[in-house]
Amino acid sequence: MSETLKYVVSELNKPPYNKSYNLISFDQLEPLQILQVLTDVLSEVDPKQKVDVREEAADQTAIRIFGILRVLKYKPPTTAGNLSSFRQGLVQGEKPVILPILEWLLQQTPALTKRAYLARYLVKIEVPPEYSQDDQVADLLQQYEILIDEFKDVHKTHETLKNSGFNTADIKKDIASMEEEKEQLGKRVERLKRKVENTPNTGPMLAAAQNLRRERDRDTKLTQQKQEQKGVIAQFEQRCHRLQHQLKETRQSSIGATPEGLLQRLEEENKINTYMLKDKLPKQLGTTKSTVQDLQRVVAEPAMGQSDLDEINNKIKQTNAEVNQLVEKRMMSGDPMEDKLSLFRQQVAIIARKKEAAAESLREVREEHAKLESEQSSKKDQLKQNDGEEVLKGEEFKRYVNKLRSKSTVFKKKRQELAELRAEAGVMSRTEEILKGREDTMNRQLGQLENQKGVSGYRETQDALESVSALKSELDSMKGKTLEDISVLVQKLNRRIQEKKSALAPLIKELRPLRQKAQEMQSEHDDKKSQYDTMAAGLESNRSKLEQEVRGLREECSGEESRFHYVNTMKHINNVQQKKIADEMKSYMSSDSTEKRKAFRDLYSKKILEQENLGKGLREKQKYVRENHDGSMVQMRMWRDVQRIMESKLGVKSHGDGGGTHVRRSVSFAAQDEERLIL
Repeated sequence: MSETLKYVVSELNKPPYNKSYNLISFDQLEPLQILQVLTDVLSEVDPKQKVDVREEAADQTAIRIFGILRVLKYKPPTTAGNLSSFRQGLVQGEKPVILPILEWLLQQTPALTKRAYLARYLVKIEVPPEYSQDDQVADLLQQYEILIDEFKDVHKTHETLKNSGFNTADIKKDIASMEEEKEQLGKRVERLKRKVENTPNTGPMLAAAQNLRRERDRDTKLTQQKQEQKGVIAQFEQRCHRLQHQLKETRQSSIGATPEGLLQRLEEENKINTYMLKDKLPKQLGTTKSTVQDLQRVVAEPAMGQSDLDEINNKIKQTNAEVNQLVEKRMMSGDPMEDKLSLFRQQVAIIARKKEAAAESLREVREEHAKLESEQSSKKDQLKQNDGEEVLKGEEFKRYVNKLRSKSTVFKKKRQELAELRAEAGVMSRTEEILKGREDTMNRQLGQLENQKGVSGYRETQDALESVSALKSELDSMKGKTLEDISVLVQKLNRRIQEKKSALAPLIKELRPLRQKAQEMQSEHDDKKSQYDTMAAGLESNRSKLEQEVRGLREECSGEESRFHYVNTMKHINNVQQKKIADEMKSYMSSDSTEKRKAFRDLYSKKILEQENLGKGLREKQKYVRENHDGSMVQMRMWRDVQRIMESKLGVKSHGDGGGTHVRRSVSFAAQDEERLIL
């Protein structure tokens, strides 16, 4: 704890907190000040936590701190005792509880700040199930989840760009290169302007280009609007599909239904809802209210010391002792009427527990049903968004399989044609290479002939003149064109493509037999796969039949085993009863007096006689009570009047003259009932 205290004090003295604590001054802080320090540290993680604890209620402070710690995923002590003491210590501002929290917050402040920022947008709003069934609320929840997913993607992209490794030098280099490119583009634009200055109809052409750009921008905006409208249409289609599904389920549930069955089902649902409304929910609400009141009372009470705890423990022990004494007295009284009622009370309690368990299971089943329906709707929506269709069944699935097989056959044919075309392209590229080689050989032979005839360099000179004239004609023809650079780039790309083709030609030649072999292997694989699927389907059907048969035999075996155990148990019970009867007959028929006293017949006869005597005494007591009831009631009223008169006299004595009214009232009471005792 001392190391934790040192670390917390040193971190609080640093920016952004800038406290001036030392170990002694921090240890002497009051609980309210400790809570304020914790709130200041939490405000650095989440700015919403920046409040003054003195102006905030204690329960609100506890709820706020518990909420932010839950969002930050702080792990308190796991055991029940430690958890309760942790909560109480946090409410009361105890240092042993708050110091570990401060250490944890100060060690992970950047990560926790990021987590608090993300929690502001990613923590989902809890909507009760009864409200989430509404269509508009369901649509809003779906849009809310879509926005959460979009936020996740945007945040991931932002983090990726943030951690991509770009530094200032690279950015400066990119800016410098972009500025150079901008200058080059400016020069190119100027050059193009000079080229088109003498071109007729320059103004109309520029106006047409501006109109074209404007229409393209408008087309882009219209495309965006079209996408938005498609999204709205998709949402309405989803809602329509959901309503149609509900209508279909309602129609299916109404098939074969009779008015009596519907009324019976409605009555059952009404009974269940009535029980939930009048019995279960009020109990849960009362339990929750009592728990909240207890928590509020605990929060409102001041901090307790050891003496208060000892006093409470002594009170608990005294109360437990009194409860035990009352239970013993009740057990010793042994009232037979109470014993009979206890049996019925136990039955009522068992039935109530069964009803509560059934209601709880019904609630769980309803929640699971709602969850499964939501998952089903989400899966269907996801399938529709991916341009999918619903799951086909029966004849539709067979037609789909046949269509897929026909498409597979067409695909195989097209793939074979594509392989042939690729092979032919490889042959053509190889032919081109051979012709180029022959051209080089002929050029060398022509050079040798020129050397022999004494006109060496004639062909190169002619080619150069032709190239110069071609270049001149090309330049003359390209004066009015503005896409010179693009054509050069295209030529460069074509040259590179030709180079890549010449480089890949040997590899294509080697790849040709391998592709043919792969095609043969693919056809063989398809045949084997179809055979495997057929055999697997047959084996699966046989396995399901065998499993069903084994399941039936196991159920039959378990039923026979339970019947055997039941018969064996009944046999054992009958043997015990026969033995008991034989012992009873033996003791009853025996001449020995000691064995005869042990017979159950005599014991039960004796108990019956005792109970008859007890009943006779109770009847005499009841008769006595009935005969003396009126007199006893009169005497009781008289003593009650005496008590009231004495209280009136005490009131007269304490209030002086104001007691005359009480005296007259007692006199009037005496006049009304002559049998009362007057003092």
